[in-house]
Amino acid sequence: MQEIIKKAIMDQLVDSEVLVEGSESKFTVHVKSDDFVGKSIIEQHKVIYAILNKYIETGEIHALTLKTKPKT
Repeated sequence: MQEIIKKAIMDQLVDSEVLVEGSESKFTVHVKSDDFVGKSIIEQHKVIYAILNKYIETGEIHALTLKTKPKT
């Protein structure tokens, strides 16, 4: 699941840096992206939740901790 999460994010946020930690259905995701420049933490997290929503809805992701920031 870690690789699926990473690929889903990187497909949407080109040139982002993504690190996924965790197992089963509990993950911590670190994302650095130029797309986050000028966005609040809440806005950044909304972007990631939108990308991963289908996995959250199916229960493949049960607990998600996000650490996001602009790449610059």
